[in-house]
Amino acid sequence: MLGLDSRVARNTWTVLLILLLVGFLYVIRQTLFVFIVALLFAYLLWPLVHFLEQRLPGRSKMPSLAIVYLLLILAITGAGFEIGSRVATQASALASKFPELLSRLEQPIAPRGAAGFGWRILTEIQRQIAEHAQELILPISDAVLSILTHAEVLLFIVLVPILSFFFLKDAQLLLSSFLQNIVEDSRRAIFNDIADDLHLLLAQYMRALFLIGLATAGAYSVFFSIIGVPYGLLLGVIAFFFEFVPLIGPLTSAVIIFLVAGLNGYGHLLWIVVFLACYRLFQDYILVPRILSSGTKLPPLLVIFGVLAGGQLAGIPGAFLSVPVMATLRIVYRQVQKSNRPAILPPES
Repeated sequence: MLGLDSRVARNTWTVLLILLLVGFLYVIRQTLFVFIVALLFAYLLWPLVHFLEQRLPGRSKMPSLAIVYLLLILAITGAGFEIGSRVATQASALASKFPELLSRLEQPIAPRGAAGFGWRILTEIQRQIAEHAQELILPISDAVLSILTHAEVLLFIVLVPILSFFFLKDAQLLLSSFLQNIVEDSRRAIFNDIADDLHLLLAQYMRALFLIGLATAGAYSVFFSIIGVPYGLLLGVIAFFFEFVPLIGPLTSAVIIFLVAGLNGYGHLLWIVVFLACYRLFQDYILVPRILSSGTKLPPLLVIFGVLAGGQLAGIPGAFLSVPVMATLRIVYRQVQKSNRPAILPPES
């Protein structure tokens, strides 16, 4: 009728709905990012909640959640007094010297008369930093200013633990409601398998990121304190947060460390370069394989593409979420492929 094919009209309507959904998700991307971070934070706390839930009497999650959040508050408070005050002091001192440090970019880092292949490498690194100083420093300065001046950041810090609490409390109920009311009976088993695989993936991924970040912060802080790098504890804390951004984060923290040490007149930059290279090898070939299972890892080329694409689409949040998103898509693809694979019938007798 009217020259319209019902199948074509149905496909066109489906494509239109998908485009509207993508547009809607783009409009609410900031709110969606808060919920995703809260979900990942919930997975960071989930192993401890699950451990306590298995050992406390009763079937309610509230006692285990209360204990975990109480321990979290005590840990944050203790770290704030013991470490946070020292980090804040170093950050304040570094910020006050920031204009003076920028004026030293054109001065050579290597001491006079220094020769050799190592010092030539350091001089070339210093020259590249000096040429691209504005590109390196301005984004960092803008990020710091946005953290200090935008109330949304404080709201983000407050909302994430609260939303994580409700994720931990009602996750099973939400999943069951989704499977019963939205998913068809024929596809419920597929969605259930995807949810189970995704649950294990995110729990292990967040645990691995947190442990790697702690190991990096501890190793950097101890080593920098031993060899006398200025602001060693602050640089270790900065490295902890940058470990949550694949590829780009560790590289950025290394540039910041080299820049801060060099501009403050530290004379043993070659030790820093050797340490960063050795630690990266230790992390990639010893630490990460022991923490992260083979089912969680992605091919390096795919990780590079995802991080660069995510960063181009959504900045640091996009780079941060790129690996979980790609791993989720791989899980969905494998489960759909598995469900579409024809069952092997037994041979006829």
